[in-house]
Amino acid sequence: MIISSTTDFREGARRRLPPFLFHYADGGAYAEQTLRRNVSDLADLALRQRVLKNVADISLSTNVLGQEMAMPLAIAPVGLAGMYARRGEVQAARAAEKAGIPFTLSTVSVCPIEEVQNAVSKPIWFQLYVLKDRGFMKNALERAWAAGITTLIFTVDMPVPGARYRDLHSGMSGPTGPMRRVLQAMTHPGWAFDVGLFGKPHDLGNISAYRGKPTKLEDYIAWLGANFDPAIAWNDLQWLREFWKGKIVIKGILDPEDAREAVKFGADGLIVSNHGGRQLDGVLSSAHALPRIVDAVKDELTIFADGGVRSGLDVVRMLALGADSVLLGRAYVYALATAGEAGVTKLLDLIAKEMRVAMALTGVTKISQITAETLERG
Repeated sequence: MIISSTTDFREGARRRLPPFLFHYADGGAYAEQTLRRNVSDLADLALRQRVLKNVADISLSTNVLGQEMAMPLAIAPVGLAGMYARRGEVQAARAAEKAGIPFTLSTVSVCPIEEVQNAVSKPIWFQLYVLKDRGFMKNALERAWAAGITTLIFTVDMPVPGARYRDLHSGMSGPTGPMRRVLQAMTHPGWAFDVGLFGKPHDLGNISAYRGKPTKLEDYIAWLGANFDPAIAWNDLQWLREFWKGKIVIKGILDPEDAREAVKFGADGLIVSNHGGRQLDGVLSSAHALPRIVDAVKDELTIFADGGVRSGLDVVRMLALGADSVLLGRAYVYALATAGEAGVTKLLDLIAKEMRVAMALTGVTKISQITAETLERG
């Protein structure tokens, strides 16, 4: 198929992937209303077109958390990304480095920390969940630091897994899941050859390294359910702030009071996020939650946002709402599944081009000039 826009990759991923993997990435919680609102609420924001503003010299570069970035964008942590292309996290990290932006490795990645970090020349970012097994958390942090990683994304909006009904329908979970996944792989030979045959080992690399034995895909859902910690509170996290000497960004903030708690905790940044609509359905979209959080804690820490970002226009919209930078999740997974590293590279190139067009036609030449004035009022 012809890929001409950032949104074309979703169809490419649907064609190439076995249904259990496509729907795992594509789906959300319950009736998926928040998932849809993430996209629609952001797309509904009208940009304010301006003319004759001398936009001959446009720069997308910015500094986030003391790190120079080619554009205000980072690759978000996505579990099992290594199943969407052969050693997928490695391919995506290489594409991100070429584009001059950070790549964030998920706790539940297929490729372990060391494999991904060794594939690139600059430090990646690492994401960690709140887990009952503090030994695993400590081990993961020590391994990340030893690999040269200094930025930690700490996800706090998953004390329990959300109800993701698509996973049962697709074969990702449930008693018949293993058999259905094998049958689906047989009907998708491109994926089966590239990933199923040559992308092994198919386990959770970081967890397997800690346990000393493989944690296979069939153990994935059960492991998640058994290890998330609903009892944790802000004061329980102080050990993390004391143990981790690098930057800490709290992911999963939707309420201004929680944003203020993140400031008190000593976070260097926060991510306005509803987990891509994969946790509690019916909550605010990221686009609606972001302005209130900006009003509450702007200038006290770095503010990121994710959820519904599918294009360069969406990146500009999030920046206009007050974000310092944006994280890209599903959109990059679709591209990775469609064409591996080359797909992610093309996606990021398209996003950069769309941002330049949007900036030119809204009369700004620098990222710092994208403000609330870039949006139409009303």
